[in-house]
Amino acid sequence: VQLQASGGGLVQPGGSLRLSCAASGSGLSINAMGWYRQAPGKQRELVTLIVRNGNTHYTDSVKGRFTTSWDDVKNIVYLQMNSLKSEDTAVYYCKAAQSGLSFWGLGTLVTVSS
Repeated sequence: VQLQASGGGLVQPGGSLRLSCAASGSGLSINAMGWYRQAPGKQRELVTLIVRNGNTHYTDSVKGRFTTSWDDVKNIVYLQMNSLKSEDTAVYYCKAAQSGLSFWGLGTLVTVSS
């Protein structure tokens, strides 16, 4: 499984961005997709998780502001980020879980600054 994340950039506080993570590869049967982020000097943390049945999980700091969705026809997972704060600045990574294995994409940088 190959993952390609995109959509990062510079945005002002209170603004919005939508990240995309496109999955490709033969025999795709991904069970779950997650978005993680790593801010400078901090450990990578889970932001959102979406399971194939549609169940989702959000870390407390993004609840009510971020929404994840999964287009399983196109094999793309989205992360809609609204009301962005400076503390959301980080490199965002997507991760796929398939048959007990994990696959990571390259990150996309999100910078929230005025």
